[in-house]
Amino acid sequence: MNFAQTVQSAGIGGLSGTELMVVLGVAVLLFGGKKIPEVAKGIGEGIKNFKHAMKEQEETPAATAEPKKPA
Repeated sequence: MNFAQTVQSAGIGGLSGTELMVVLGVAVLLFGGKKIPEVAKGIGEGIKNFKHAMKEQEETPAATAEPKKPA
């Protein structure tokens, strides 16, 4: 079995279809059907903010960092 077949058979995040159904079922039990879209939206916004902060970090010029002092 090659890498592509392994990844394809693993499903989303390494979970099979049955495991995904169990996870979704537990989420519905914990949060309720109406609350899940709000939770998903919050997670999405968090990921978006994290990516934005990482992008800003990369754009910051290296000259603003303290220069290394010779020993």
